[in-house]
Amino acid sequence: MKVSGYFGLMLSGAISVASMASAETELTMYYPIAVGGALTQVVDGIVADFEAANPDINVTAVYSGNYDDTRVRALSALNSGEPAQLAVMFSIDAYDLIEQDLIVPFDDVIQTDAEKEWLGSFYPALMANGVIEGKTWGIPFQRSTIVAYYNKDKFRAAGLDPEKAPTTWDELVEMGKALTGDGTYGLMIPSTGYPYWMFQALAIQNGKELMSNDGLTTYFDDDAVVDTLKFWQSLSQEHGIMPEGTVEWGTLRQAFLEGQTAMMWHSTGNLTAVKKNAAFDFGVAMLPGKVRLGSPTGGGNFYLFKDTSDEEKAAALKLIKFMTAPEQAATWSISTGYMGVSEAAYGTAALKDYTASFPPALVARNQLQHAVAEFSTFETARVRDGLNNAIQSALTGAKTPEEALGEAQSAAERLLKPYQ
Repeated sequence: MKVSGYFGLMLSGAISVASMASAETELTMYYPIAVGGALTQVVDGIVADFEAANPDINVTAVYSGNYDDTRVRALSALNSGEPAQLAVMFSIDAYDLIEQDLIVPFDDVIQTDAEKEWLGSFYPALMANGVIEGKTWGIPFQRSTIVAYYNKDKFRAAGLDPEKAPTTWDELVEMGKALTGDGTYGLMIPSTGYPYWMFQALAIQNGKELMSNDGLTTYFDDDAVVDTLKFWQSLSQEHGIMPEGTVEWGTLRQAFLEGQTAMMWHSTGNLTAVKKNAAFDFGVAMLPGKVRLGSPTGGGNFYLFKDTSDEEKAAALKLIKFMTAPEQAATWSISTGYMGVSEAAYGTAALKDYTASFPPALVARNQLQHAVAEFSTFETARVRDGLNNAIQSALTGAKTPEEALGEAQSAAERLLKPYQ
């Protein structure tokens, strides 16, 4: 039967709409919010721009709390058969995700020379956690180093140069003592949330890595590592420049803004929030050192889940390329304080202008020259929990550094033995 005229046009339009609907690719992306603030709105804005440019792709961003929460929620969704094509999770989750056969390397998904060039465009230090055995498993996005925030007004009041933050451990202690008093501590280093991260920074500065680069060995009971924990402990128990016990990750930024501490170590991801809310003149500096300068990188990488169609992988790759493109990376860095993940991001007019007017936004990027891969092994979560518990038990005085780290090392060796 031939259909013509008005009804023919109606049927043709309906078929066209149906084709468009069937052609739409649905993506679910799990995403962490680890430092607070209005980061969800920033991500939503970038996703909305992507959808406007790609009307055949619909993206649902699921915000899942901190990095551990995000890993649990994303993997639970996969295990229960719920759709999830990609996620931003800890850069240090790569070993476990590979071991569980949950993700695919980007090398197996990219096809063009332009995509290969994109894969090589990121800062090498930010790729250190994502490249394993010659394959790229994670793409950097929400990335950081630890930086030192300091209250310049309190530096002036203490007779210190407000343009000179501590560059050595000795200066950290000396200046911390000058800054302590009248309800203010000289320094706070968070020991909840991500204590292993801060401890890794200190250990690097003391000349020692916490793990091998193949994810199979830890060095928690090394003399230099034990001495590192003794130094952290001494900041409160001997020198009195830091509160005794633990310092909360989640409330430290507010403590700094309220003047409870003159200096804090925290993620560069807090930078824009501090800039917006500080009622005082503040500075940002690289972390000090003893044997050397150093900070681990930190933050989240994009991962592609294995149990997705080729069409979904292609759409997810398109989204990841969009979100890491120089213009979006610049927007993200300005809006949050996380670093732009490529040299090209810092070449955009937006980030050039911003960093010229606000030089602290360059500190985390500049510190990459001293940075190392964030602590990561097989069985990362369990090994890391053992180290976190050791750090906290020493800082609270429940155990000596030797006892605490010896137990953590023994536990790590048991966990890693099957992989060796």
